[in-house]
Amino acid sequence: MTTILVTGGTGTLGRLVTRRLRADGHEVRVLSRRSEPYAVDLREGGPGLDAALDGVDTVVHCATSTRGGDERAARHLVGAARRAGVRHLVYISIVGVDRVPLGYYRTKLAVERIVEESGLGWTTLRTTQFHDLVLRVLESAARLPAMPLPAGVSDQPVEVGEVAERLCALAAGDPAGRVADMGGPEVRSLPDLARAYLRASGRRRAVLNVPLTGGAYRAFREGGHLTPERADGRITFEEYLANRPGARA
Repeated sequence: MTTILVTGGTGTLGRLVTRRLRADGHEVRVLSRRSEPYAVDLREGGPGLDAALDGVDTVVHCATSTRGGDERAARHLVGAARRAGVRHLVYISIVGVDRVPLGYYRTKLAVERIVEESGLGWTTLRTTQFHDLVLRVLESAARLPAMPLPAGVSDQPVEVGEVAERLCALAAGDPAGRVADMGGPEVRSLPDLARAYLRASGRRRAVLNVPLTGGAYRAFREGGHLTPERADGRITFEEYLANRPGARA
């Protein structure tokens, strides 16, 4: 088995990737800002990053931040991976980063290009939004007496554990470049997802469809973040809600 470094290995996706890779018999190192012995801020780089990569065959790059710094972090990671002779760099991205003009999506697309031009063997997987992200959006909207949602927008949420499973399979294989996108099992309107959340939580709210403006909103309305032809996920949003910790009986 190989030695694999998981960046962001304490995050929502990274910890599941780490757990599964170890269960499969790989030696796994977890890199995050506070996880010893490989506590490294990728945005800063430094000798700790070189030490974390020493002897590593494959890197699964899950670390990301909506607060910025992903491109700088990727350059530090690629430089250190080259020095260490890493064979395979696996990157997790988002469906639609080349179609939706959203700042965070542009950053993810820029990191994709850094990975592609790294000179390393690489694999990039794009997925739709995780169930837990959709849930956080709906929970936030439900704090108001009526739930305001962007009019005309749908989503295709996917279970994070299924994404981890796919990433681990890719990490155990050879570099494959940009692989087929991965989406959740269903494309659902946001009001439909909101009603599923309200039923599962026992809450009562009116759902308001709010028209917005701008290029990103238009791209979301046009489904630029969806991949209905790659509905590979198995777990529906209702199943996720029913099985999450703290779900209502």
